[in-house]
Amino acid sequence: MIVPRLIERKRDGERLEPSEIHELVLAYADGRVPDYQMAALLMAIYFNGLDRGEMNALMEAMLESGRRLDLARLPLPRIDKHSTGGVGDKTSLILAPLIASCGVAVPMMSGRGLGHTGGTLDKLESIPGFRTALSLDEAERQVARIGCAMLSQTDEIVPADRKIYALRDATATVEVIPLIAASIMSKKISESLTGLVLDIKRGSGSLLPDLEDELEVARAMIDLGASHGCPVVALLTAMDRPLGEACGNALEMVEAIDVLRGAGPPDLIEVTTALGVEMLILGTVATTRDGAREMMRDAIATGRALTKLEEIIDAQGGDARVARDPARLPRAPHQANYEAKTDGVVQSVDPRAIGYGVIALGGGRRNMEDTVDPSVGFVVTAKPGIRVEKGQRLATIHARSKEGLALGRSILDEAIVTGDSAVGALPLVSHRVTARGVEEL
Repeated sequence: MIVPRLIERKRDGERLEPSEIHELVLAYADGRVPDYQMAALLMAIYFNGLDRGEMNALMEAMLESGRRLDLARLPLPRIDKHSTGGVGDKTSLILAPLIASCGVAVPMMSGRGLGHTGGTLDKLESIPGFRTALSLDEAERQVARIGCAMLSQTDEIVPADRKIYALRDATATVEVIPLIAASIMSKKISESLTGLVLDIKRGSGSLLPDLEDELEVARAMIDLGASHGCPVVALLTAMDRPLGEACGNALEMVEAIDVLRGAGPPDLIEVTTALGVEMLILGTVATTRDGAREMMRDAIATGRALTKLEEIIDAQGGDARVARDPARLPRAPHQANYEAKTDGVVQSVDPRAIGYGVIALGGGRRNMEDTVDPSVGFVVTAKPGIRVEKGQRLATIHARSKEGLALGRSILDEAIVTGDSAVGALPLVSHRVTARGVEEL
């Protein structure tokens, strides 16, 4: 295998053979191909793509680079949920304990922040002591014992994807349909799932802002799942504004706990519920949508969902007291309100500006080696379409210094736009995609 020749061919729009992709990916996972060569290939793929055969070969090679969770012996359905990434998107933090408390096993393998989007692992690790780097044996035992594990990729589990995922983030090669699909599905197929629900973000803050691209990535992952006997359902949800109010790791963890306690922002509850319905029906523990909603309401009202979160945190070495006392989570030393400068209507809240703003405050990564400050970020109460008065609070900035507060204000000046009239926003849940086709909701 001559790697520069493969880069050259993909650069020129040619097709790579599955055997070549297989050899290259495994060599990269083993450290026999340097980052700079894989980065060059990723950029060539960014411009010229992969066909379905190449995409499937990439996913298969990622799977072969490590071991898989062995959960087939469990008597429970095994359902996971995955999002293509958004700002303020903390639905995984809610759904893992919620759905597990309803009698479904949830082996949830997640990622870190990617581009301007937040990562479930970074949010979980805002909990003091919480450990996401579980071994396969630990994850299998935990799922068997309490019905859920929330873990990262390790050297055991699709390590090739783990390396490529980090490199994509550092080289601006995130928004590529076959790379997104192969990356997500390699992790999900490795979990021995009986079903998967996808949250495909759409709108200006998504990785793929064009609707046709969003539908295409959904179809691609449905096809990859079908090839491994894993039925997949995808919902397209809005990311033309942040989801919920909290944007930043510990802040989002607090908001997720609020939902599990029966509170939380209505938009976050609506999207979480829609995804949870699909998980429960796919897991065959509910037969109707109304029945699935009632199961989730009961799990929250009785406290079972919050107790399940405590069990997960405790099992993974974290301070389980945060579930009852979120004030134990990291808190930035400086906070300040951001207020409306004039009367008017909020026309837009730019999720990309907010996401990159969290990174600028220290809550995300510019480079693979960066350390994340879990305490910083924004709580954005402004929503498109609401009427505001001069001096009304639109957001709260959480920063580690007074300079950070000033930076936060400048970020929000760009992100929150007010005017004389409302501008149309996307519906929170707009499409449902299955192997049978696309349903507009």
